[in-house]
Amino acid sequence: QVHLVESGGGLVQAGGSLRLSCAASGRTFSAYYMGWFRQAPGKERESVARITWSGGTTSYADSVKGRFTISRDIAKNMIYLEMNSLKPEDTAVYYCAARDVTHYEYYYWGRGTQVTVSS
Repeated sequence: QVHLVESGGGLVQAGGSLRLSCAASGRTFSAYYMGWFRQAPGKERESVARITWSGGTTSYADSVKGRFTISRDIAKNMIYLEMNSLKPEDTAVYYCAARDVTHYEYYYWGRGTQVTVSS
């Protein structure tokens, strides 16, 4: 059974930094995309960043390019999201997710971790 468990959220002032972690377990993720999503109150969930587990190829939403960095540690089965220059509009619940490369929709999800950026 696949488990994705996020950690590292919290309260930070605008301009600050946080690093989110996602512990992945339950299967081999070699042919998977691992993603970070977020959902702010009253808004739809949006994709933040994505990384291929095997090759480490990354992509980002325009709103976080240059500020956020996604990475993975294959040996530890961990996904990270380094968030710098945080803005109040980054406030949301952040979710880790996974899907294999043959699917379009993510189908493994963590429970999320709250990130709150104060102005």
